[in-house]
Amino acid sequence: MPQPSRDTLTGFTAPDAMLDEQIILITGAAAGIGAALARQCAALGGTTILLDKDLAGLEKLYDEIEAAGHPQPILHPLDLGGATPDDYAELAETIDAQLGRLDALTLNAGWLGAYTPFTQCSVDLYQKTMMVNLHGHFFLTQACLPLLQNTPDSRIVISTHAADTAYSGPFGMAKAGLASMLKILAHELDGDKRVRVNGVDTGPVNTAMRRLNFPGEEASRNPDPEAVINPYLFFLSPDSRDITGMNFSASASS
Repeated sequence: MPQPSRDTLTGFTAPDAMLDEQIILITGAAAGIGAALARQCAALGGTTILLDKDLAGLEKLYDEIEAAGHPQPILHPLDLGGATPDDYAELAETIDAQLGRLDALTLNAGWLGAYTPFTQCSVDLYQKTMMVNLHGHFFLTQACLPLLQNTPDSRIVISTHAADTAYSGPFGMAKAGLASMLKILAHELDGDKRVRVNGVDTGPVNTAMRRLNFPGEEASRNPDPEAVINPYLFFLSPDSRDITGMNFSASASS
């Protein structure tokens, strides 16, 4: 099947109750793109599992979703920078025991401590950046794959980001690793127990992380998180059932 057009993804309108009775795990859910996506998934009937290290942010989002009358979300405070494979295995076991299924996994959490020259990147900065942006998502995906493969029409959506420029250091390397993980998984999981795997590179977005790392930038010139989630919703929808291995870039030319 041909890949969908830019207009199809950016202009996607999700039908009411599109995610009714589905379970969606979202990392980096306390703020930014993750929070915007969680709100919309809940509005479409999905039960969201909200994972983030920011408990206060998760609780605020929980209250918003509950007050709106949407399915009650599940909070899972966890720091990808310090979590172990056992922590992810325990999460998957809890999902299985309490919910019995997992329909979608959105790997969205990210952390950029600083832009720095290659020669000046500290060991701590390198290790934390790789853990949060790549290693944690690898182990989480590995733990959740048995659940996803036992669920019809399951999917993984990854927040990618082209960052192979000067001073991007371990952040750029980790994001390149995620892009490779997307392609590897899409090939491996395109069998009998198919899980479709796609990615979204939104380009610059008006988030706290962007504002912190680009203090001289006029933040209002970048779109708010709510304005960039349509491609995620498309990849979570039945409309993308025949699509896997696509890494959509909102910044790339048509």
